[in-house]
Amino acid sequence: MADEERSSVLTVPTEAKKRRAPKAPELPIVERRNWLIHQHYIRKDYDTCKGIIKEQLQETNGMCEYAIYVQALILRLEGKIQQSLELFQSCAILNPSSADNLKQVARSLFLLGKHKAAIEFYHEAARLNEKDWEISHNLGLCYFFIKDLKNAEEHLNIALQINKQDKTFMMLGKVHLLAGETDKAIDVYKRAVEFSPENTELLTTLGLLYLQLGKYQKAFVHLGNALTFDPNNYKAILAAGSMMQTHGDFDVAMNKYRVAACAVPENPPLWNNIGMCFFGKKKYVAAISCLKRAHYLSPFDWKVLYNLGLVHLTMQQYASAFHFLSAAINLNPRMGELYMLLAVALTNLEDEENATRAYEQAVIMDESNPLVNLNFAIFLYNHGEKKRALDQYQEMERKVNLLRDSSSSFDFDPELMDMAQKMGAALQVTESLVWTKPGKDSKSKPNSATATKTPGAPLGTNQALGQAMSSAASYNKNIQLPTGVSKSPSMPLEPEPDVENAPSPPSDPPGSPEPAEVINPKPKTSRRKTKVEE
Repeated sequence: MADEERSSVLTVPTEAKKRRAPKAPELPIVERRNWLIHQHYIRKDYDTCKGIIKEQLQETNGMCEYAIYVQALILRLEGKIQQSLELFQSCAILNPSSADNLKQVARSLFLLGKHKAAIEFYHEAARLNEKDWEISHNLGLCYFFIKDLKNAEEHLNIALQINKQDKTFMMLGKVHLLAGETDKAIDVYKRAVEFSPENTELLTTLGLLYLQLGKYQKAFVHLGNALTFDPNNYKAILAAGSMMQTHGDFDVAMNKYRVAACAVPENPPLWNNIGMCFFGKKKYVAAISCLKRAHYLSPFDWKVLYNLGLVHLTMQQYASAFHFLSAAINLNPRMGELYMLLAVALTNLEDEENATRAYEQAVIMDESNPLVNLNFAIFLYNHGEKKRALDQYQEMERKVNLLRDSSSSFDFDPELMDMAQKMGAALQVTESLVWTKPGKDSKSKPNSATATKTPGAPLGTNQALGQAMSSAASYNKNIQLPTGVSKSPSMPLEPEPDVENAPSPPSDPPGSPEPAEVINPKPKTSRRKTKVEE
């Protein structure tokens, strides 16, 4: 009796155990190793992963979609874009209803620079999945690179409606900036900052835009917030230093640049700004040393060459100034002020014919800066061409009136106005003011001007956006005022894109016995545009 009860007790759990532990189902051979491929891929053990993929493809005769997909991803990471494209196309053939396969084909085409072909595949993927943020964002990106800004804006806005992402805000702002719609770009970045208030890149970009528009208080707030979240953000440090440099606070700006130099010791705009700080402090040798380093790091940056020409003009090294200004003109032949500076150097090198040609080119190129016409008028008057000098003087008056009409708050340097009035008196009533032409041996030292602000990029440049770069001043000789002018007047330049504020250069170089004899434009530093990194 006891044996029967014991046997019945043993049989019940045995049967239950058999019911609880059924045999695992056999996976199809095509997908058998997918889990192992995935594990090695996410661990970045690519060599082992490729070995397993090879075995899997041999067993399935190349019909395993997932293995081919992961192999294509690994090839793309290794830089073999064309091979990865072919594999992704194989995946799309094996599974044509998968939007992910089409997205990867489009991505590979985008990386190969085939943006129009990529757009076609992204549209095909969008038909399979309409509410995909990635597809809309990348479509906007492709349209941006083929300069179709209207479609780029449309698809980026659709992407933001699906899912708000920082990179989409950045790209939409870049589209508006490229279209010249600065106000819309600021609105986009303001929305982005509200959505992501701790994103230092967004804060820095918005601060740089305000800085370009001359809204220093708002720029300071946003740049300060960026530095609060990331004290080593070199773009924000460069922008803040540029603001201080613009207002002549060179020592504080230098302290900022020291911090940035630890993060980016080989940044050309950084060394350019440091050089201009030394220039503002009248330490010309140190300025040249820093600018030469910036030129070594970025040999095709015309702003650095512009500054080197300015410093050499200040030091009366006219041959060197001619060398650097000529190089700057080759890189940026559309800037009239460069031709004016070149004309000043040629005047001091006693090359009257080429100086005249340079001034004429400067007048053609520059349609807004009255200093070009005033300097040319002084040059012509010194060489006895009073009629042409009067024409240039009248053109200068026209530009001044336009500037006054366009901006009621525009302030002209009183020294500039004084020089212009004396020039007018000399042209109209020569008996009341005598202008003499000194001999060839008499050299008067030019002096530089004060800083003016110009907006950028790429910031960036700019590249990001946050770089400060260039300054300029023009010089002339052969005009002496018997009434005595303590220093040459200066006047702010019109703002131009991608340019930052520069330090105020010294008004009188050391040891200058005679007053400067030319109206000098104020130096400017440039700011690169902020670039959206993909």
